[in-house]
Amino acid sequence: MDLQYILLGHDHTSTSTVLALSRDLSDAELDREFDLGLRTLRRTLVHLIGNIEVWSALMAGELPTRHPAEPAPSIDVLKERFEAAHAHFRQVAEWVQRTDRSNTAFVDVLDDPPRHKSLGAGIAHLITHSMLHRSEALHILQRLGVPNLPEGDVLSWENVIRRVMNLEMDSPDDDGWK
Repeated sequence: MDLQYILLGHDHTSTSTVLALSRDLSDAELDREFDLGLRTLRRTLVHLIGNIEVWSALMAGELPTRHPAEPAPSIDVLKERFEAAHAHFRQVAEWVQRTDRSNTAFVDVLDDPPRHKSLGAGIAHLITHSMLHRSEALHILQRLGVPNLPEGDVLSWENVIRRVMNLEMDSPDDDGWK
């Protein structure tokens, strides 16, 4: 497993888990205000997914399309949007890695004035941005009393993936990283 596979796999699985844990919540629970981040679970998830949609499009050289302002998209609708957005994000990230374009610029046309940013930093931004908002979502889920919440860390994800896929780790070399 290379670093990008680990980061993208963890990102996808963790957000999918948060969406699954949110599926049985009422509209009142999804929209209950809390004293953090974007204040509600639904707003947090809409923002997280919207950023994946927009930044993936920008990095692919496409004009981002905004979804119509649906006042209260269901978790099922958000899950569909997330799956499509993350598939596009993965395609962009894999293309960047395969063609060695991490240091290649893309234009963020949403900045005023538009600015150049590197594809590698754009990918890292999306992964870390999602982690920030997943953390907020997990905190909201905890405050709503949802049981059995995951820690959401990469090491736990890797342990499950290695077990399921029966993957071994390489032995450390004698030279270390120095």
